[in-house]
Amino acid sequence: MTVTIRPVDPATDADLLTSWVTADRASFWGMQGMDRDEVAEVYGYIAEQEHLAAYLLVLDDTPVGVLQTYDPAVDEIGAFYDRRPGDVGVHLFLADDEHRAGRTGEVIAAGLDLVAHLPGCTRLVFEPDARNASSVALLERLGAERGPLVELRTSISEKPAQFFFLDRDRALAIARG
Repeated sequence: MTVTIRPVDPATDADLLTSWVTADRASFWGMQGMDRDEVAEVYGYIAEQEHLAAYLLVLDDTPVGVLQTYDPAVDEIGAFYDRRPGDVGVHLFLADDEHRAGRTGEVIAAGLDLVAHLPGCTRLVFEPDARNASSVALLERLGAERGPLVELRTSISEKPAQFFFLDRDRALAIARG
């Protein structure tokens, strides 16, 4: 029983991703009105960009989440906080899957380990919708430092974003358990 992480394959994974991101509980993910082709297009775009990446989090051969990374020095989101060299932006979505029950910490630890080992990473940056109480609570439980609350307005997102920062050493400590 292990967590593996692999890049999203936009064509192969589109049905699965669509089922996740269009569910009611995914309202904060911002893709609810999209169909399969639109979701595949979004993840195809991510795959083509050097500063973006998307990964499936797989628990014992069952996909249970998607983790996306971005470079705040390139992405528009970086203009909304005090960027530092080595920052890696992170978006995390965990599926509502019974297979994940009792093992969420293991899945999150694997994701943090992946990001912390990206070349040059010194700090992980999160900016969940401030109204997403479960994401905010998770980041607080992880010991992430609360940053600014901003009205984030980019070409793809509008939300009250609560920034959180997790230094690489803390992410690695969580990953080690």
